[in-house]
Amino acid sequence: MATEEHQKVVLIGDGVVGSAYAFSVIQQGLAEELVIINKSNERSVGDALDLEDATPFTAPVKVKAGSCQDCKDADIVTICAGAAQKPGETRLKLVERNLKIMKEIVQEVVNTGFNGIFLIAANPVDILTYAVQKIYGFPAHKVIGSGTSLDSARLRVAIGKKLAIDPRDVHVDMLAEHGDSEFAAYSCGTIGGTPLMDYVLTNGLTKQGLLKLEEVRNKAYEIINRKGATYYGVVTALARITKAILYDQNTVLPVSAYLDGEYGEKDIYLGTPAVIDKDGIQKVVELPLDSREQEALINSASVLRETTANGMTKAGLLNYLWK
Repeated sequence: MATEEHQKVVLIGDGVVGSAYAFSVIQQGLAEELVIINKSNERSVGDALDLEDATPFTAPVKVKAGSCQDCKDADIVTICAGAAQKPGETRLKLVERNLKIMKEIVQEVVNTGFNGIFLIAANPVDILTYAVQKIYGFPAHKVIGSGTSLDSARLRVAIGKKLAIDPRDVHVDMLAEHGDSEFAAYSCGTIGGTPLMDYVLTNGLTKQGLLKLEEVRNKAYEIINRKGATYYGVVTALARITKAILYDQNTVLPVSAYLDGEYGEKDIYLGTPAVIDKDGIQKVVELPLDSREQEALINSASVLRETTANGMTKAGLLNYLWK
């Protein structure tokens, strides 16, 4: 681990998401050192040269292209590498391809003696995060997925637009899979300290109208169809998680976290609020879901377990399942 005075982040995967994440780290001055690793070293060298030109306007971050050996003393290794989601393709269809890619990458990182925190952003993020933790036996609190952080932001934006409210004042999360089976935990949400359901019903939005906003789960498809990929929202969420870790903030964020009995589920990664500090996930914040939401969570967990089993079997990783 890097010292408290020298915070080091390593990015693996310098595609559109990775590159945007690197820019967010530089723009916010989150770390003293940022190392970029990519299959094409020319790409990572080019990005490092470009990004260092931003540091006189932001913070004196040392940025360079590197190799997996740079992971040895990193605080965080953020993995954005993997096959991209194609137009019309669900995140779950990516599972077999990206499991193989993830296994190769993480093996190299672990071989360096890395003892920091893995932050996974590649899709399907819940399954890949689970696989990283299971295959290499890392403590579960040190393996975090971006989870439903982006989905929760999209929901807050949608509610904010409907009610003409600053989305930062809308406190509600999407839970479970980062994908088609996720759902909104409306029963636990608030606006200005008022229960969300009470607020919306007295401000012109019906219950059915609110439930329809769960369709923000499809926003990624709309963006991908129009511009080929999503990146600004997710990398801002990743930067927020990174900041919470590096600065030991004890911040509650919706991430893909390991469940060990919470919500009645065990040995699975799902999107849920969790307290994030310098050691990763300090604890999962279990929300008191209503019956509709609890049923949706059970369904989402079932979908993820089935897809995880199929994907890991095809990728030759069956021996690591639920050990």
